[in-house]
Amino acid sequence: MEASNTPLDSLNRPLRDLRISVTDQCNFRCAYCMPKEIFGPDYSFLNNKEILTNDEIFLLASCFAKLGIEKIRLTGGEPLLRRDLVPLIRRLGSIESIKDISLTTNATLLPRYAKPLKEAGLSRINISLDGLANDSFRRMNGGRGNVETVLAGIDAAKKADLNLKVNMVVQKGINETEVLPMVRYFRERQITLRFIEYMDVGNSNQWKLDEVFSAKEILDTIGQEFDFEPIDPNYKGEVAARYRYTDTPAEFGLINSITKPFCRDCNRARLSADGKLFTCLFATVGHDLKSVLRNGASDNDMVELISNIWLRRKDRYSEERSSFTEPKEKVEMSYIGG
Repeated sequence: MEASNTPLDSLNRPLRDLRISVTDQCNFRCAYCMPKEIFGPDYSFLNNKEILTNDEIFLLASCFAKLGIEKIRLTGGEPLLRRDLVPLIRRLGSIESIKDISLTTNATLLPRYAKPLKEAGLSRINISLDGLANDSFRRMNGGRGNVETVLAGIDAAKKADLNLKVNMVVQKGINETEVLPMVRYFRERQITLRFIEYMDVGNSNQWKLDEVFSAKEILDTIGQEFDFEPIDPNYKGEVAARYRYTDTPAEFGLINSITKPFCRDCNRARLSADGKLFTCLFATVGHDLKSVLRNGASDNDMVELISNIWLRRKDRYSEERSSFTEPKEKVEMSYIGG
């Protein structure tokens, strides 16, 4: 039973999970998120005055918590580029009803920040890594960095005793040959690996359906070498389908928004770095909370505004994708996080 203060949208979905983008900048240029052809040296990112302060993020997170939010995930861009991230996590952890604070990162800065993040109260961390071979890795991330740097970040997260998962976006013709090497590597180390179907988030990645390496193809590839079985989700609304190897406790997951949409259980809201609320990863426009907040709205006003936005929510883009006859303008992933 949902708490009485938890708004249910038009499809009876509760508000439970808040994703907060803390910066729109990143030190990678992944083709599916921030292609270098568009996000080049002349691209104008948000300036400091446009980005929410820690005080504002804390206040908005507290308002969301009053409406039933239990989990917060911090995203970007690359969130570790935000210099005051560690004190922000510490403050968010003081919100009584928040049970879980997690972070999505490319891990390149984790050797410096893993221990402080853990001490500040970070519960979990998801690390993006799209291949172990440097050529595939660099094709996916715009030619920046190397695999060894990410692996060093993963080691730092493990040493800091952070609960860890690794996410791999699989794009046909680019890095599908990395599926089995990734499975072997992380299976041996008992680290959960999650495969993500290449999604049509935003418009700049020039997404094509025939570039999707489907969940079935991923499972067939893994099945060439390993036996596995499905296992139950950890909670209602979990986006990843879970699998366990039959000869070891290690597991892996599949996030298959393209071939098996999970809109009906989606309970996530997204807050951009400049304070706009998006009710879907594939949304076209957001609701400007920052301006309302900076114009002097009270906490109660903000709670009511957020609740009313959620009550009107009817997003189910992934289920409706095939019905669109024309391309739909969507907000970029780098702006609101994954």
